[in-house]
Amino acid sequence: MRFKIDENLPVDLAKLLRESGHDAETVYDEDLIGAPDPEIVALCQSENRVVVTFDLDFSDIRAYPPAEHQGLVVLRLKRQDRDHVLKTMERLLPLFEEEEIAGKLWIVDEERIRIRE
Repeated sequence: MRFKIDENLPVDLAKLLRESGHDAETVYDEDLIGAPDPEIVALCQSENRVVVTFDLDFSDIRAYPPAEHQGLVVLRLKRQDRDHVLKTMERLLPLFEEEEIAGKLWIVDEERIRIRE
């Protein structure tokens, strides 16, 4: 699976995903720090990448209809420190193998994952 890690997440998340066999890049890799959301989304669409972010704007299905994307993963964590984010994503890794992400919005918190199509 191909992922794009937004600037509001630890860059170590890309390393975690790569070590799990995924293709992961950060917005830092492509010098997109501060780029507007539509630019990041357009790049992800052209590269067939799943967006992973804290940015709640991506959970607005009117602005970002899931069917038009390779996948959107929005983290809604109470704690946003590096270790907590990585631990949460480790919990998701097996699900990435079992569940389809393309065309869906995943909203992830500490206790559950909501998936919208």
